[in-house]
Amino acid sequence: MQLNGETLVYGIIGYPVKHSKSPTFQTAAFQSLGINAVYVPFHVKPEDLEKAVEGIKALSVKGVNITIPHKEEVIKYVNEISEEVKFIGAANTIENIDGYLKAYNTDAYGFIRGLKELLEKAEKDISDLSFLVLGAGGASRAVVYGLLKEGTKKIYLANRTLEKAEKLISDFKQLNRIVEKTIEPVRLDKVEDYLDKVDVIVNTTSVGLHPEDKPLFDYEKIMKKHIIVDIIYKKTPLLKKAEEKGCLWQDGLPMLLYQGVRSFEIWTKREAPVEVMRKILEK
Repeated sequence: MQLNGETLVYGIIGYPVKHSKSPTFQTAAFQSLGINAVYVPFHVKPEDLEKAVEGIKALSVKGVNITIPHKEEVIKYVNEISEEVKFIGAANTIENIDGYLKAYNTDAYGFIRGLKELLEKAEKDISDLSFLVLGAGGASRAVVYGLLKEGTKKIYLANRTLEKAEKLISDFKQLNRIVEKTIEPVRLDKVEDYLDKVDVIVNTTSVGLHPEDKPLFDYEKIMKKHIIVDIIYKKTPLLKKAEEKGCLWQDGLPMLLYQGVRSFEIWTKREAPVEVMRKILEK
């Protein structure tokens, strides 16, 4: 690729941001389709976020991803938010349309597309399954939004503090009138009582990222019938136990891939080169 006066600029805003895998696989996607564009990391401190968003307009940056810790705060500084941002309460993608900034959240899309890939192996459909979702934070909101939009049968939402799970359920009432029947809040220390009722277990917490993390529940109680998804992109103790038990399982790499695919397609209005992006991530 040759940089010139017509090169388009995209990027990711975060603090810190040097660990992000997005510049590598988004740049590969642009190159694969012959798009004259670069994708760069922008290291933005929280106190500078508003100025950075104004800078997107001033510098004609075509689009950005937003990562921690800016995903909630950035909503204040854009012109329009999509439906999923309204319910999830966080944005991870901004499209710059001639100075008009629209915010999206592609995490729900990423999770669902990755999950569907996994479920194809079992010849199962989301609408026929019951889910145990561990955690009620930002990632959980994206997962629950995606599951509700797909018309899942039942969600048991487990969190250490029941109030946080109940707040999430309350926030989602406008999305779906049967939310209260579909989602049941569960205390995290009681999840083992629900394992026989669920088909899929999804960990949306950061537990498992560090070796010293204590398990969320007794993983020995996982059954072979369970399908296990952990949105952390490495083989966590939860996933190791799932593999040991003979379960279908998936780490967070497909979610990462497909949220990036969706961002790419929002910006370029072209079909993303999924396999090119997947190969880069898998490296």
